[in-house]
Formats: sequence, C-alpha cells, structure tokens
Amino acid sequence: MKILLTGANGFVGSHILDQLCARSLPTAILLRPTSNKRFLEPLGSEVEVRHGSVSDPVSLRAAMSGITHIIHCAGCTKALRTSEFYEINHIGTRNVVEAANAQPGQMRRLVHISSLAAAGPGELACPVREDTLPRPVSEYGRSKLEGEREVRNHCRFEHVILRPSAVYGPRDTGFLPLFKTVKCHLLPTPNRKQALSLIYVRDLAEAAMVCLELPAAAGKTYFVASEEVITARGMADEIASQMKIWAMPFPLPLVFLWQLCLAREIIARFTGKANILGLQKFAELKAPGWVCDASLLRREIGCECRTNLKAGIAGTLSWYRKAGWL
Repeated sequence: MKILLTGANGFVGSHILDQLCARSLPTAILLRPTSNKRFLEPLGSEVEVRHGSVSDPVSLRAAMSGITHIIHCAGCTKALRTSEFYEINHIGTRNVVEAANAQPGQMRRLVHISSLAAAGPGELACPVREDTLPRPVSEYGRSKLEGEREVRNHCRFEHVILRPSAVYGPRDTGFLPLFKTVKCHLLPTPNRKQALSLIYVRDLAEAAMVCLELPAAAGKTYFVASEEVITARGMADEIASQMKIWAMPFPLPLVFLWQLCLAREIIARFTGKANILGLQKFAELKAPGWVCDASLLRREIGCECRTNLKAGIAGTLSWYRKAGWL
C-alpha cells in the first residue's frame, strides 16, 4: 500500500495526515512548492513530498507513481471568482481521477472528501440523507457536487465519497471568528434558529481511515457528522461557558448578515485576498438549516463520530490558546 494525500497542508488534510502517520501507513503528499507548510513542520521528514497541483495534470500523473490509494482532500472553500471553485473542486477532481485512471491495475481505492454543501440544506425535522436529491444553494456546493460526479461516473477503481457537515477543531480558521467574538463578550444571536450538524475534525479523519480499505464502503457515499444537532447560539454559549467569561447577546438579523457578506466581498476584491464570507456564503447562511443524517455511516461500517460539542469545543479552545490564535 502507498497512499497519496492531496490537501495535506490544509485544516482537514493535516488531521488526516496525522492519522496516516500515527498508523505508520506509507504516505506521499501532493504539495505545491509555494504551499504554506505550518501544519506539516512537526512531521519533519516522516512524509514523502511530491510536488504538484490538482490543477496540473502532468504533475499529477508523475505523483501517481507507485500509489495504490488516494485520499483527495484538496478543495477551494473561498474564492475571489466563482470560477475558482470549479477550477479546484470540479476540474481538479477530474484531473485526480484521470491521472489515477492512467495507472491501470495499480489503483485500489479513492476516498474523496466532499461536503454537506454538495447535498444542500436540511432541517431537524427533515435532515438530508444519502438518497436525498442534491440541491446545493451556493457555487461552492455546486462545484463540490460536480466533483462528486467526476468520481462517481469516471473512476475506474473503487471509490468512497464522504460528505462531512460543518467541520471544526484544532487548526480551523472558519470558526475562529466566533471564538474571537465571544472573547469580546458578545454572543452572536441570529434572528432565527438555524439547526446545524457538526463534525469534529479528528472524527472525520478517523472516518477517512476506516473508508480507506473497508470492503463494505466501496462505491458508497456517506454523510459524516455527530448525532448532536446544535445552533450557532448554542455553540457560542458553550464557548463562553468554557472560556468562563460573560457575554451579551449580539443580534444578527439576515439583513445584517447580507451587508456583512457584501462588505467582505468588496474588501476581498479590493485587496485581492479571498474571504470565506461573501455573497456565496450568504446563500448558505440564510438556509433554513444544515442538518444531515449520518446513521448510514454507523450502520454500514460501524464508524461512530463520538466527539460531542462540549468535548470538541474544549479541544479546539485548548489548541487555539496554545497556538496563540486566541
């Protein structure tokens, strides 16, 4: 076995890499020479680096030498242009599949990390399931769905598609502003309760490990999420409780969120630095809920996402403090 991991220097990918190293599985990572390596430095020379990009088919084919398994984690979550989502999440995935297909008889399995956004919103009373017709509401979600279709329709060897819900944990920058807002004694309070499924990043990484070889997972698509369903206010309350600080409610009506997303998008275009908040993100923020049913993952392959919100916030908060992020 020899595994190629894409997106290893990112939030989720770095945790998957941690799991691969902990299991002493022979691993190579696909990395651009200019990539930020801050999460990789502790590993030193333990991991083989193969330079390339999912946007460069030639480098991808070279990186596939001797590879038997792929965990495709590279993705675009924020962009200055809508086309960037498709260039990485859709065309980049196509490039990975085609490069792997060009190694006949060598490849055994691809684990593709997609997103709940590819399926679209779900409410507590009606969570999305694997057989729910996908209805993504953002270009990010649509690009991830197109990436799934590349895997499902064109991969000539075994594949597994994982759709994690909102991911949080150590090294995450997505939920960091919420922690910082609470530290400023403010509790974000949306004018409605948007129910959310969450997944602690280490639980997602463990699910990827299980799906790497388990025969029963071949050809399947699974949602990956904790059984616990929360709200943004509930998450903020737990953060405040664990930080042991007082905080006052900070109303967040939809019109304010739209203005904030618009302002962030204008600033991003002016500075040339993409921000996760933008009008595409607003399409997700105004959805009635982001709840999925991950019971199929538990039933079919026995994978439990055991980290509840209390434990997950504790682990995230501890890491933020040690890293000086908070």
